[in-house]
Amino acid sequence: MRAMDICHALGTGVTAKDTEGLRAKLKRLVARHILTEPEAGLFTLASPPLSVNTTSRTAALCA
Repeated sequence: MRAMDICHALGTGVTAKDTEGLRAKLKRLVARHILTEPEAGLFTLASPPLSVNTTSRTAALCA
C-alpha cells in the first residue's frame, strides 16, 4: 500500500505533512524488516522468517 492509502485506512489526515510523517515511520519498519518496499513508495508486509526446526525445540521444552 502507499502511504496515502494507509492514511485513508487509518482515518488520519491526508495532507503532505501527515503522509510524509507516516512514510518516515514506514521506512523505519522497512529498516527493521517488518515491511518491504518493493518499489519506491509501495509498502508491503515482509515474508515471515523461515521457521527453525520446531521438533528439537519442542523436545527441549518437554525435557
